[in-house]
Amino acid sequence: MTDEILKKIEEEKVRFIDLEFTDIYGALKSIEIPAESLEDAIKNGVLFDGSSIKGFARIKDSDMNLMPDLSTFSIIPGEENKTGRFFCDIFTPDGEPFLGEPRAILKKVLGEAREMGYEFKVGPEVEFHLFRKHKDRVSIKESDNATYFDSPIGDFGSKIRKEVMMVLPEYNIKPERGHHEVGGVQHEIGFKYDDALITADRVIILKNVIRTIAHQYGLVASFMPKPRDKKPGSGMHVHFSLFGLDGKPIFYDENDPNKLSPLAKSFIAGQLAYIKEMAAITNPTVNSYKRLVLGYEAPVYICWGSKNRSALVRVPRYTSGKPNSVRGELRCPDPSGSPYLVFAAILKAGLAGIKNNLELMTETEENVFENCSGLDVLPASLDEAVLCFKKSRLMEDLVGKDFFKKYIEAKEDEVEEYRTAVTDWERKRYLEKC
Repeated sequence: MTDEILKKIEEEKVRFIDLEFTDIYGALKSIEIPAESLEDAIKNGVLFDGSSIKGFARIKDSDMNLMPDLSTFSIIPGEENKTGRFFCDIFTPDGEPFLGEPRAILKKVLGEAREMGYEFKVGPEVEFHLFRKHKDRVSIKESDNATYFDSPIGDFGSKIRKEVMMVLPEYNIKPERGHHEVGGVQHEIGFKYDDALITADRVIILKNVIRTIAHQYGLVASFMPKPRDKKPGSGMHVHFSLFGLDGKPIFYDENDPNKLSPLAKSFIAGQLAYIKEMAAITNPTVNSYKRLVLGYEAPVYICWGSKNRSALVRVPRYTSGKPNSVRGELRCPDPSGSPYLVFAAILKAGLAGIKNNLELMTETEENVFENCSGLDVLPASLDEAVLCFKKSRLMEDLVGKDFFKKYIEAKEDEVEEYRTAVTDWERKRYLEKC
């Protein structure tokens, strides 16, 4: 594969290479090298200072080594100086995988699943807003009157969505659909489900492509969960299923009313059992909990249903003759955090459900916003979510003790900063009245 990539770089006259990775929040980071340095980077890696990346390493052991994952190579379209790119694995100077970064954490739990005989596939629905920018200010006012699935007439976002979907194949991503979402200036672009690691990489690419194209139109693409009061927030619903190492779907049981196998039920039971412990990962910002409130589509109550879109986990309708279509859909995650961590947490909780043979609770068929008797609820704030996370041995085992400690510290700092911040709402309400 190395020779093929080097040949293509030469033929395409690629001048630079971006070596990409993410921090603990899911923010994309990169180091640029000249294309002629790639062969050495593939053999020996590229050293960088990990202590400068949030949550990565202490000063005394800060040296890190980026190793390109050759399977992720693509050429960035539209660059004036033609640039190739790779996602990278990170290693310590001793050559050991650095397990303090999100991509490595996902790879670790995927290895655990394979040891049990499973492959984990996911398909996320990434929602976002497009806001106009005036000089240095972003306007969050609605600049279209469109709503869910409205036609492109008057929808400036339609042009953005189409351009994004035209670019994605350059990154080996097959888009499936794009449409206007429920809220004004709110959109969604979806792509085909795949292996969880490949899909997490693609979520990072998708967000970057959307931001880049929006910027070219003088717009700001925001993946903030709840950017506006009393308007729908942006989620990242995650469809998930397990397959055998032979590629056969193992969520399917033709004799079950919902076509769910006993293993699928235990996997979903794991989601419901550990969701409060996972919430600091699936919904990792203060703003995430402005979306998870009653009255909107985002779920709050911990339950599941096959026809019920108010449930935390929905089992979509089975497509006749397609066992591969049997899956679950976790509806609470949002796009503000790391897709590597979100998918890793979903898998870890599901595997725990299988290992412990957890029994799936009774299906909730009615709208839980109208009848929620006896149902547990998600954390109501990031503060509550972090407290649940701190107590979770499952999440500590997932991310490792060092990452666990650093993530808690980072999120507690975020909570405290928000707690002591004086907002525009407070000034408007109290400044002249007190």
